[in-house]
Amino acid sequence: MMDEFFFRAIARIRTDFSEKFGIPRQSGLAGTRGRIIFEERYRSPEAVRGIGQFSHLWLLWEFSEAVREEFSPTVRPPRLGGNERVGVFATRSPFRPNPIGLSCVKLERVEISGECGPVLYVTGADMMDNTPIFDIKPYLPYVDAYPEADGGFAAEKMDYRLEVSFTEECRREFTPEELSVLREVLSQDPRPSYQDDPERVYGMAYAGRELKFRVESRTLTVVGCEQ
Repeated sequence: MMDEFFFRAIARIRTDFSEKFGIPRQSGLAGTRGRIIFEERYRSPEAVRGIGQFSHLWLLWEFSEAVREEFSPTVRPPRLGGNERVGVFATRSPFRPNPIGLSCVKLERVEISGECGPVLYVTGADMMDNTPIFDIKPYLPYVDAYPEADGGFAAEKMDYRLEVSFTEECRREFTPEELSVLREVLSQDPRPSYQDDPERVYGMAYAGRELKFRVESRTLTVVGCEQ
């Protein structure tokens, strides 16, 4: 008989990503902003006492848009072209037996709100808006960091980047901070690796706007932006 466990969401994170497409594939790759707002029963300032002493946090969360009943032992990582299969436990694919994500984010500040209790402001999140969070733990560099660790096949694409350009009209739609983060996100190439049509126009939702962009060779050009 298979054991079943129940997890309760303790918080939700608010981000600028209303859709999955375009979210950084790993945490910390871009300065994406997030606000962690606790569920009502956990809105106690005592629950975060001392958390401000840590610069980074581990978040355990749910791939809420990738919940599935069936189990597949292999997946196709996008960075391997979407064609080569590897074992699910050798990847960070969202399509897992249990849809649990793990992210390391930078804690920028803690604010106490009369309505929401403690709110954690973080950067580097790789989560869709309103993602449920199961737990928060401090990142401890003396045990959590292994600079000599082998990154396997994931390290092969670590330095892959695109040049990003905006039309002047699109540039005016964003604050300098938003533009900087958006450039980081787009430089990582949101497309699946097996798609390489220079004529295709892609759409991506970010910070309340709908972006349109094309990619030719190693240059991504934002060609449209609408509210």
